[in-house]
Amino acid sequence: MSDARAIAKEAGDTGRASLPMAIERNRRTTRRRFLPKLLKVAGRIPFADDLAAAYYAALDPATPKKVRGVLLAALAYFVIPTDMLPDFIAGFGFSDDATVLATALGIVGGHIDERHRRAARRLLGKREPAVKPRGDQEAGAA
Repeated sequence: MSDARAIAKEAGDTGRASLPMAIERNRRTTRRRFLPKLLKVAGRIPFADDLAAAYYAALDPATPKKVRGVLLAALAYFVIPTDMLPDFIAGFGFSDDATVLATALGIVGGHIDERHRRAARRLLGKREPAVKPRGDQEAGAA
């Protein structure tokens, strides 16, 4: 039997109750643990901006529920101490976290907008990117 729903139904799980509970659990875990961990390790991971932007998108009520669920699952994976590669392993510890986040962003990244990215930059103390005036861009292309 290859259909995941059929397997879950055979096991007695309708799927309707467990998914929202899992999303709520991920939301609570993320809200409690995400910011302290991110701020602690932000200088050591190159994907801190994406993590923070995903966090703000996941907490944004305007973000669709399914998107929030995917983002919260990826963020919860980042904060859970028992993941595939422990974070303290030098050089490799965050590679599994980066992979999970990259996969989530590949699926729902279009829902992370400039407001979320701006909030992420503020959180991490990063400057806003310089915006070139239109005239300079056109002159450079000629």
